[in-house]
Amino acid sequence: MMRKAILAGVGGLILSFFMAFSAVAQQTEIEGTINSQLEAFKADDFEEAFTYATPTLQRLFQTPRNFQRMVTEGYPMVWRPAEVTYLDLNEQDGAYVQKVQIVDAKGFTHLLAYRMIQTAAGWRIGGVSILQADGVTA
Repeated sequence: MMRKAILAGVGGLILSFFMAFSAVAQQTEIEGTINSQLEAFKADDFEEAFTYATPTLQRLFQTPRNFQRMVTEGYPMVWRPAEVTYLDLNEQDGAYVQKVQIVDAKGFTHLLAYRMIQTAAGWRIGGVSILQADGVTA
């Protein structure tokens, strides 16, 4: 009886380890996707940046040029971030939401939620929401 309890405990620890490892791997991949898009934005490579959007967003915007207009006019903090800090990653409605704090070139802090979707091509960005009003300083 005690042996079964010990084996169950060890099995639980092993399962917990693999689940934690999997979550860390997912977060690393998600951050990598967001970083790659931010680097493309910094280089004004909107064709590359567009590839990190989900197929649904790509259909919505149709062209990298339309995507560029939306980003530069609606999300200038991601186009030219001065500092990027990754916060919580949570599962929400069948997707993962990565909270990201971005400090823009003027020193203003923005809190964003990146909706991440697993696709055959890897993690893709399914949308970005601004969680905090502009003008908040760190």
